[in-house]
Amino acid sequence: MRTAAFTRPTIIAAAEMLERHTQASFDTMILRLALEGEIPDGTGLSVPKKLGMVARAVLARPDHVVHTLDGSATLAEALVREAVALVRPHFTWPQQTALLRGLARDGYVLEEDEDTHAIRLRAALPEKIALPETDDEVRGLLRQLGFQISAGHLDQAIEAHTRGDWAAANAQLRTFFESLFDAIAFAVDHATASGCATSESRRAMLAGKRFLATDRNEWTQDGKNFINGLFKMLHTDGSHPGLSDEDHSTFRLHLVLVSARAFLRRLTYGQ
Repeated sequence: MRTAAFTRPTIIAAAEMLERHTQASFDTMILRLALEGEIPDGTGLSVPKKLGMVARAVLARPDHVVHTLDGSATLAEALVREAVALVRPHFTWPQQTALLRGLARDGYVLEEDEDTHAIRLRAALPEKIALPETDDEVRGLLRQLGFQISAGHLDQAIEAHTRGDWAAANAQLRTFFESLFDAIAFAVDHATASGCATSESRRAMLAGKRFLATDRNEWTQDGKNFINGLFKMLHTDGSHPGLSDEDHSTFRLHLVLVSARAFLRRLTYGQ
């Protein structure tokens, strides 16, 4: 079974959702999360102030296991499920929107039970993709390799997605991916990459150096290959037919993260 994992923005968004609780119901929830030793009960502190304490406690040890009525779960998952229980379908308010966007970025969707109308959290992507872990690994490898410019573009893409600025998110994702291949080209052969006039010529150089596999159609001379196809898709500004701006922007983010991890692993570990 997949172990649920969530990124920092999603955990914070989940904590902010809990503002819908009254003092009494908030204190009961703290007991369910086994945080009574860290979060004071009663009216001495307002619910908003307690929210910050909850978020910091969960971020400090997201993988700590707690026991819930649905079985054992990490503290982060238990918090997210508490927040999901407060979601109201077809109702829009900033905290709920932020949580839903965070869950989508992390590869999760909500579904409503047809009989009970209860809202349940479900992984939308295969276990091996594990978007939160992929996000962490990509950021870690970017830091390890010193690819600060690429890391900055990725951060800006995720920030834009978080605030719902889909055009900016899409633009930054393409810029990130282009800067990533530029950085990889310079890491593979700085002298040759310096002599290339364009980013595309640097990607062709990577194929010539056998970093990009021609036998798997990662790169081909006719331009009909995975890398060029991905860049063409990332270059479009509009939505894909039948998908909302949000859905397609999230799809681009997932695809770029998974692809970036594959090429960063190849550069770092030779995989």
